[in-house]
Amino acid sequence: MRKIIFIGRSEAGKTTLTQAMKGKKIVYHKTQYINHYDVIIDTPGEYAGSLAVYSAEADVVGLLISATEPFSLYPPNVTAQSNREVVGIVTKCDHWAANPEQAADWLRLAGCKKIFMTSSFTGEGIADIISFQTVDNVKLPWEEVKAQYDHLGYGKGESDQQLNLNGVIV
Repeated sequence: MRKIIFIGRSEAGKTTLTQAMKGKKIVYHKTQYINHYDVIIDTPGEYAGSLAVYSAEADVVGLLISATEPFSLYPPNVTAQSNREVVGIVTKCDHWAANPEQAADWLRLAGCKKIFMTSSFTGEGIADIISFQTVDNVKLPWEEVKAQYDHLGYGKGESDQQLNLNGVIV
């Protein structure tokens, strides 16, 4: 499993996307510092301008932009700063004011060749990002921990709770 770092401005949806990818309940949380979650690195929005510096810790850089943005934070060809693969992630595609094609065009202009359209609330695109990260049938680290927990016979793990239609724990 390749490690991905999420970079984007504040309120772009980095933490919400992290919660959705891990199958957690979506709750607002302002990221104050870099959080390492096994194969996901969540950064505060204030780090958005430091693509080259922080991307060294990951195998892939996820450049996020909300589909509701009226402008792009990223200059043309900004991905050239990184020596890692950089993918574009458009978040909030389900929002009533979303313009995901405009956001995708801005990410292409920034240099992203591969772009994921996502919604953390509907689950759109989440499986695509996880599949992109996966290398040769490797289990996600939190799936391995859950399997070990279940094997010990302590009962159902957290992810066995009732799921809604999109796979997000309610």
